[in-house]
Amino acid sequence: MIPSIRAIYNQQFSDKKYHDMLSDIVQLNHGALDFRLAETPIFIDVISKNKLLKAGDDICAFITSADFISKTEMSFSQVATPPNENTLPCCIVMDFAICKNKKNEIEPKLIELQGFPSLFGFEVFHDQAFQKHFEMPNGYSPYLNGYNTESYLSYLNQIICGDQNKHTVLLELYPHQQKTKIDFYCTQQLINIPIVCLSEIFTEGCELFYTREGIKKRIDRIYNRIVWDEIDKQSIEMKERAQLLLQDLKLEWVTHPNHYYRISKYLMPFLNSDAVPLTQFLNKINELPNDLDNYVLKPLFSFAGQGVIIDVTQNDILNIKDPENWILQHKVEYAPVIETPSGPAKTEIRLFYFWDKQSKKYKATLNLARISKGKMIGVSYNNTATWVGGSLAYFETEST
Repeated sequence: MIPSIRAIYNQQFSDKKYHDMLSDIVQLNHGALDFRLAETPIFIDVISKNKLLKAGDDICAFITSADFISKTEMSFSQVATPPNENTLPCCIVMDFAICKNKKNEIEPKLIELQGFPSLFGFEVFHDQAFQKHFEMPNGYSPYLNGYNTESYLSYLNQIICGDQNKHTVLLELYPHQQKTKIDFYCTQQLINIPIVCLSEIFTEGCELFYTREGIKKRIDRIYNRIVWDEIDKQSIEMKERAQLLLQDLKLEWVTHPNHYYRISKYLMPFLNSDAVPLTQFLNKINELPNDLDNYVLKPLFSFAGQGVIIDVTQNDILNIKDPENWILQHKVEYAPVIETPSGPAKTEIRLFYFWDKQSKKYKATLNLARISKGKMIGVSYNNTATWVGGSLAYFETEST
């Protein structure tokens, strides 16, 4: 988005550099890359960076407010989730569309947020691959708030494994079949954490275990990568395994399944910020707007864009059987701010927030980005286009 830097990057780009970067990533993780990576990072100036951080801080202020627990209690009222929820999650992610206002200035708009981990491990390697194969501009970093690779990894380890380095496992449904499995492998490499499938767990008394190489291992802490409502789609055997987690076990969660529901699109109708588009629970709308073409219809707890209706009609709304599980959101117009050799592209930036114990606030640490040339943003879309896919934003660290 910075014309001079964009022009230099595009001029110096070559397919060989790009494929060498991909080759490094694929070799590092045994061919586990199951989504497209874009040919380019995104470059963000100080002013736009500060707008993003201000928007994120405003949203975090609500999450840490006295009203947060009571207003989100109904988000998982119809779902069976484990006990022992800690008050706030250690990590949050927020997705911001990059738009332009009437003055043609960059303006972030919140698309969704999650009290759930993201590609926290993979993006460390993604940054290193960009740095190795491309000439990145001085004074730009994917890290925020003074973090760098070393301090980020140190704190990531603390968040996942806890202060006392309790035996922690990354728990997922069939982890080696997931589209994001590359992040599991990166996380395993970075902090030496075992990857465990839900099918492997069992209990003895009030303790949880799994077995590796014939050795029984007790689980003290779960780095939870299970999207909880995906359990309903599993086999009877897997559902029975999930039932074990509903017991009152000696167990800590990062993040607790309740946080997936509390901090999600469910939260957006409660947020009051210029960076948050008008969002309403579908079952609480007395009169539908006349300009439905300016809205999108979203299921509350879907992920990766599943179920989203972009071109909304009245029939779409009438056909919704569970309106309490849907939101109607004012459409956000992504700006085509990235010049590429195959045409302009738009982008969305996901900020990673970690809880900072000293300041008792959430702080943005690292990010990922998605680049698109179609209606939908996400690595599952635009598969036939170029200069689209998963990416990384590099923020100006000081004015130049």
